[in-house]
Amino acid sequence: MEKTRFDNHLDDKDAKPAGCVWMQAKVVRRKYCKDDFHCRACVFDRALSSVAHKNKILKAKGKTPSGKRGKIVFWKDKLNELPPSKRPCAHSMKGRIELRACTNEYRCGNCEFDQFFYDQYSVHAVVKPVDAFDIDGFKIPQGFYLHKGHAWVKIEDDSYVRVGIDDFALRIMGPFDQIKTPLMGKTVNQGDPDITLTRGRNNATVLSPVTGVVTSINSDLREHGSMANSNPYSQGWVLRIHSENLRNDLKNLMIADETKKFFKHEVDRLYEVVEEVAPLATDGGYIGNDLYGNMPQIGWNRLRNLFLRT
Repeated sequence: MEKTRFDNHLDDKDAKPAGCVWMQAKVVRRKYCKDDFHCRACVFDRALSSVAHKNKILKAKGKTPSGKRGKIVFWKDKLNELPPSKRPCAHSMKGRIELRACTNEYRCGNCEFDQFFYDQYSVHAVVKPVDAFDIDGFKIPQGFYLHKGHAWVKIEDDSYVRVGIDDFALRIMGPFDQIKTPLMGKTVNQGDPDITLTRGRNNATVLSPVTGVVTSINSDLREHGSMANSNPYSQGWVLRIHSENLRNDLKNLMIADETKKFFKHEVDRLYEVVEEVAPLATDGGYIGNDLYGNMPQIGWNRLRNLFLRT
């Protein structure tokens, strides 16, 4: 399959850092992005957004902000001062597509192309082994956040996140017949059981990792839940959420070394359960696929309560 600029962006590990969106909008003179444009997790982005917000409030009151800080405005507001044909799409600025003009005044949440981009590129971009942590045979991609109930979160743009179920839960309890979610427009809350898993007569729920409004769902999983097992971190995504409180929600999630430590603890607990019900099954190898299907004596409810925390 022919590569896109998005694919090249994933592959080129030694590429020079691209200009931060605040720099490209000419709000600041010199600032380069070293974190693949994960703006919502960026300290610099938070700092400038805070200053821009305060300046906007002062101007609304008829006051003029003073000093260098007083010149800081939101990068999207700065670009909206340009003629429509000169406003670069945010995905162009981030090097993911060829040059394209923004036709929606940077309201990405209401942009049809933004939805198309994430469905056609981000979702279908296969996470390569080099980009994933391998903990005793279970994988989680770098840059993904993880909830203790084994739901993953991938930050996209403008408080939007993609949510799915991690490799661990899918392999010990799946494949599932159906994976159901709240309908688009519904509100989900962090820690509430909002995703429903069905396997035969067994049901379980997965806790929502963030609070927000559902903007997209992977409807294919309602009839073919087993699709999630094949590509849990790409085509197996479950829903997309717009979260106004994302920064606070992220404080309750794990990433990087926290995820490694958590996975190791979960794997140890799993081996204890397996050893308890089938001592000869623990031969020092990795846990295979479909643990419940191969060892139903472990008990569906026990796996659900221990690992999904529901």
